Amino acid sequence: MDGVTDSAFRHIVAIHGKPDVVFTEFTNVHDICSGKLKALDSLRYSEAERPVIAQIYGKEPALFYQAAHVVCELGFDGLDINMGCPSKNVASSGSGAGLIRTPNLALELIEMARKGVQDWAAGQTLAQIGLKAKALEAIGQLQSELHHSSIRKTIPLSVKTRIGFDRNMIEEWSSCLIQGRPEVISIHGRTLSQMYRGQSDWEAIALAASRIQPHGILVMGNGDIQSLGESAVRIRGSGVNGVLIGRGSLGNPWVFQGIPKIREMLRIGQACIPPQHAPTLEEKFRIMIQHASLFERVHGPERFVRMRKHLGWYCSGFPYAAAMRAQLVRTHSTTDVVNLVNQYQARTLANQNLEIPATIPAS
Repeated sequence: MDGVTDSAFRHIVAIHGKPDVVFTEFTNVHDICSGKLKALDSLRYSEAERPVIAQIYGKEPALFYQAAHVVCELGFDGLDINMGCPSKNVASSGSGAGLIRTPNLALELIEMARKGVQDWAAGQTLAQIGLKAKALEAIGQLQSELHHSSIRKTIPLSVKTRIGFDRNMIEEWSSCLIQGRPEVISIHGRTLSQMYRGQSDWEAIALAASRIQPHGILVMGNGDIQSLGESAVRIRGSGVNGVLIGRGSLGNPWVFQGIPKIREMLRIGQACIPPQHAPTLEEKFRIMIQHASLFERVHGPERFVRMRKHLGWYCSGFPYAAAMRAQLVRTHSTTDVVNLVNQYQARTLANQNLEIPATIPAS
């Protein structure tokens, strides 16, 4: 979810939804190893997000080796290799889902990333792997901001992918990935050529799970899940070990609430799915403002334009949401957001005499 799952978004999801694990935006290994500040910003995280997994992409084995060291040095709980991004710029260059066409290279990337994790855990430093002084300085600065002192230990390696390039080839592709022996393989039930069109093929995911799991590798399913109830149905129907929720969390950090109940329901074979938490309008506005304020604090007011899409996602399911959304996507600061919320609530009180607060603090 490039451009979406930044640190502010993940923090909001972590404290209000409490998912089992979160993934960063994918970051190019070349940018990580060159110490580009913009790229390293996507590797910023808070302790509330743990366990947090760094997601990387690219196609140069040597850079995967170095990037694995950096990920470990920054204190992440796991390393995920993106082999599923369908973006034209990414896949056409041979990265992301483009790696489905080059299985030998895909396996080499897994091998080099794992070797990087193991060598770092054995004591190898960033200076010893040939990173330039500029990169070492930038990475060191981020590490100090995270207030993290790394304990040298191996972290799990996972792969995120799709069922094929321009056709469903999950049988041969899963056979390839099994050879790399990642701890987890996450599968989106569409081909690269489908992008996000059509329906996710959960039968293909189920087939992949039946082939992969006997090798001691966990399988996560992905695609079109909008609620924990749907998650339970998919886990039960496909036999996967768990699911990933991406687009279903946009403007909806509450989608993850209730995971312990779902897990217990699946354990005892209960058919009745508990109701999903439905936030009140007051709660939705409060968290939206909290999200905007956190974004400004973490990523800087000059980047607030990136927050606008999130504001739009929060605005649905209530009277005049479309009109409010049109105004929110033109805001420049949290103050603008607070003012619009207050104006909306004042009009609502005047027109419908609803008993909701006239103001919501920005904190």
